[in-house]
Amino acid sequence: MWALPDEMISSALLANGVKIFGKHKKDGSPQGIFCANGQCSQCMVLLNDFPVKACMTKISAGDEVAELRGDPIFPKKSNAPYSKEIKRIELPALILGGGPAGLSAGIELGKMGIKSLLIDDKPSLGGKLLLQTHRFFGSISAVHAGTRGIEIAKKLESEIKKHPSIEIWTNSTALGIFRDRVVGILKEGKEYVILKPQVTLVATGARERSIVFRGNTLPGVIGAGAFQTLVNRDLVKISDRLFIIGGGNVGLIAGYHALQAGIEVVGLAEAMPECGGYKVHKDKLIRAGVPIYTNHTIISANGRTEVESVTISEVNELFRPVEGSERSFKCDTILVAVGLDPVNEFAIKAKKFGMHVLSAGDAEEIAEASAAMFAGKIRGVEMAKMLGADAPDVPENWVKTAEILKSRPGRTENKKNQNCEDGIVPVFHCYQEIPCNPCSSVCPQHLIKIEEADIRHLPVFLGGKSGKKCVGCEKCVTICPGLAVTLVDYRNDPQNPTVTIAHEFSNRATREGDSVTAISSEGEPLGDVTVTNVRTIEKNDHTILLKLQAPKNIAARIAGIRVQELWVSEAMEEKITRITDDTIVCRCERITAGTIRELIRKGYRDVNEVKAVTRAGMGACQGKTCQPLIKRLFSEEGVPFTDVTENTRRPLFIEVPIGIFAGVSEEK
Repeated sequence: MWALPDEMISSALLANGVKIFGKHKKDGSPQGIFCANGQCSQCMVLLNDFPVKACMTKISAGDEVAELRGDPIFPKKSNAPYSKEIKRIELPALILGGGPAGLSAGIELGKMGIKSLLIDDKPSLGGKLLLQTHRFFGSISAVHAGTRGIEIAKKLESEIKKHPSIEIWTNSTALGIFRDRVVGILKEGKEYVILKPQVTLVATGARERSIVFRGNTLPGVIGAGAFQTLVNRDLVKISDRLFIIGGGNVGLIAGYHALQAGIEVVGLAEAMPECGGYKVHKDKLIRAGVPIYTNHTIISANGRTEVESVTISEVNELFRPVEGSERSFKCDTILVAVGLDPVNEFAIKAKKFGMHVLSAGDAEEIAEASAAMFAGKIRGVEMAKMLGADAPDVPENWVKTAEILKSRPGRTENKKNQNCEDGIVPVFHCYQEIPCNPCSSVCPQHLIKIEEADIRHLPVFLGGKSGKKCVGCEKCVTICPGLAVTLVDYRNDPQNPTVTIAHEFSNRATREGDSVTAISSEGEPLGDVTVTNVRTIEKNDHTILLKLQAPKNIAARIAGIRVQELWVSEAMEEKITRITDDTIVCRCERITAGTIRELIRKGYRDVNEVKAVTRAGMGACQGKTCQPLIKRLFSEEGVPFTDVTENTRRPLFIEVPIGIFAGVSEEK
């Protein structure tokens, strides 16, 4: 097979059409990628006879990759290993995680010249920013709002590398925190190093949540983060037809990214009455032609060896499936986006052992990356003060900004669009209070107002109140992260004004003279209109501006154009259900929900006992995905978790070859 230099094995395999990475030793079930972040073990393969995680291991020319079937056998080596002494390093500050929070903290420490070490397990800095091709919400001055995540990652990396006091280890993983207050690090996948920091920041981000449904381990069922990693970072089109489970920001954004990658998005199911993500993200999907099924859940992923279709159904007020409401849709990928759990085990152990430790970003509280950046900035100052540096106190306005950035979506207004039919008028199609101010920040006439003290307020066009007029610079249109600003120009033809919209689908060519279907912010088709101009400007950062000529009665309501045909989302004629109940809770050991329920009903109240009897939690992922699901089973069986003894977390949070601890080296 062909691969790209420095490509991960998983991406190379998927690019070559390989979805099945191995067969489970227990029942021979096919295994495929799920998290693409090193947190589970479903993508384990044999690389030159050695078991590795395909999503975390680079491929090289000449490598032999094989399916992992059963337990791996020891590689045949005749030479005795060479060992060297384990390094022990004492240092003032240690940052675990090179995402938005860790980088922002490191920048603050660097400004004060404090010697620090930043550890990240990926080859490039930026964390989840590297997967975010959309523009960010928040404040322009505080967190680069209006800039795409991948560009923010470059800005932060460039800034932290200006400071010589900050040392950076990439491709390096924190393995555990121990009671003698040291942190074990696997440096660059080869060398074990023991660190003893005076203060530690845990900015390790989050891992995908899983849910239990029939067929949930079929190849083709993947996490949203995995999808974004493969499509946005590695540029691998892993799907032709996608269905999304979960209506938070992650699922909504991933659906939009899929459309940009030329993938058909069949639909999105959300169990709640309304999507939990930003309304502008939801509206972008609806405008593009993707149906969203609220009050719906997944019943099953269907297929013999990989996903071929999905079955969903309505849920009642108790979130139970409503019999007879099932519908099935053809798809080859099911994207699970039902939330995230903090990677907080490092912080928990550090606190238990009396270390000076802080947390930031998703490791502390699940929120947007913009909130993680600002939280990291605050933690950097706090770390400096803990080290005795002459650092100022964290300003009160920083604390307030941090709270605003991590706030949940506020109230939704059913405001009417502006009725002004003179000159050029910006129209705002954002109706929900969220932290965002790029449009007001870039307006050269200062005609767009958002409260400076609280950027969660909705924008207001001042119009004639200020004595100034909109000059039609289009900056507000191009910078809006939600593509929720349009310009209506009545000057040339008041009866058929020109509407300027932002368009981010370069893979779906739109040309002058084309007839397109104009869509409202709620997804309502308003009629066919003509494209009169297509502008691609480099400084607009991959945003195309389309000018549409439309009757004045719909012009102000136009929020976008349909990019996906309605037939893509049609349900199958037959409903598909799986005959056998193969609902898997523990992916690594193939333990079903029924097996664990039986033990709970017998009186088991200790998760360690459940683990000892069933092996649930003993796999390579060490319970990262199944433990929350086991908790849920106790709850469903009516057992309060206050009556349950939690699973004991072992010192190592990441699996590692045991020879690493002996200092085994290939050096002569």
